[in-house]
Amino acid sequence: MSSVSFANQQKAEQHLDSFDLQERMATLEWLSAQGIARAQNSPERINMHFHSFFSYNSMGYSPCHIAWRAHCEGLYATALCDFDVLNGMEEYFAASEVLGIRAAMHVETRVFIPEYADAVMNSPGEPGAAYYMGAGFVRMPPEGSSQAEGAAHLRQLAQERNIALVDRINAKLPQIAIDYEREVVPLSPGRCPTERHIVQAYRVKAESAFDTPAELHDFWAKVMGKAVAEVAKLAADVPSMEGDIRAALVKSGGIGYEQPTEKTFPRVDDFIQWVLDCEAIPMYAWLDGTNDGEEDIRTLLECVQAKGSCALNIIPDRNHRIDDPDVRAKKLAKLKDVVRVAGEMHLPINIGTEMNKLGQPFSDDIGCEALRPYYEPFMRGARIMVGHTLLSRFAEFSYVGRKAEAEFSGDTPKKNDAFEAVGALPPLTRDIAKRLQDMGPDKAHTTLRDSAVKGEWTV
Repeated sequence: MSSVSFANQQKAEQHLDSFDLQERMATLEWLSAQGIARAQNSPERINMHFHSFFSYNSMGYSPCHIAWRAHCEGLYATALCDFDVLNGMEEYFAASEVLGIRAAMHVETRVFIPEYADAVMNSPGEPGAAYYMGAGFVRMPPEGSSQAEGAAHLRQLAQERNIALVDRINAKLPQIAIDYEREVVPLSPGRCPTERHIVQAYRVKAESAFDTPAELHDFWAKVMGKAVAEVAKLAADVPSMEGDIRAALVKSGGIGYEQPTEKTFPRVDDFIQWVLDCEAIPMYAWLDGTNDGEEDIRTLLECVQAKGSCALNIIPDRNHRIDDPDVRAKKLAKLKDVVRVAGEMHLPINIGTEMNKLGQPFSDDIGCEALRPYYEPFMRGARIMVGHTLLSRFAEFSYVGRKAEAEFSGDTPKKNDAFEAVGALPPLTRDIAKRLQDMGPDKAHTTLRDSAVKGEWTV
């Protein structure tokens, strides 16, 4: 890897989001070598749900940049989670080893749940459609394998939905029509853009399509159904402007929106099976408990558990950082209920903030008043995800694999204890990772379990 040098930390950090992987890693190596003081490791700050620029990050952060900031702020545990792709996985693992942070890799997508075809779950206004996750991926699917075909299919479906969306919007707004391949695809370094990239492309195109700001504001005012003066004020705040453009163009009720059907997204059964085939953990992504499909959360979780799902994702920020006291009280009650149900069902809980919209915090503070009651289940979930990642990556011992099933025989609490203990080990470093890799799976498994018992690395 080529050496680099920068005048200061701030200058270097600007290169962490280069679309060139070699440049990102070289920059991270330089930053790591500077001995820059990191915040004291905080056992109350975790984020197991970071989107990177491979799908969409509101700050434009690469996997390297996420790892660097997590290191600087002393996060206890982290996980990358991109939409429909695993592009950032190897980079994130490498960056985490350079910096010594606990790490995991997830994937998020959208599925159709036939049993809830008439109910809204975690995708507002869209009965049957649901955001869903696979947690703890550790390697790219082998070329030509069914797992690789499944990954390619997810990506293909996402791109087909994007293209169809752009075609619908272009037909209704020819003044700002965009070329998907030329103006949207390059916005993602992995050439796997999301609808947020599409919105960005339309905003940029509109700015060049009109001669004056007045014409631009008049155009968007008509599209959004807002006053021109309101749009003029909004235009100064790009994130807010894009949020309103997204609502007007692509969300439910928008001019490019099309109500999903069971043919729009993969069936939940197929996605869960693909995740299990990759020896990763299928996980329902809870919204906030206020929609009819999530009203009886136990029944919903039992439905997907019967299909193979075995964990739950929560974005606690949605349920406690709320100004309206009545709404906040209602959503905090929903949060309490879902955590209770997950505990009774022995489902590990994965939490995070996403970071795909400005204003979302970089990490969840599970020591704050609203989240303190859930410190143990939230921390336990993070450790289980990290423990699964270590055991699966180096010992071929997955949380959902045959070896774990043979050892624990359906005793999920005992299995959770074992994986949590491994995840509680000190963060993996590059040196320890190499030693574990060199051992081979059987010896690495013994070493990881022995280390967990002692609470320290024995490599």
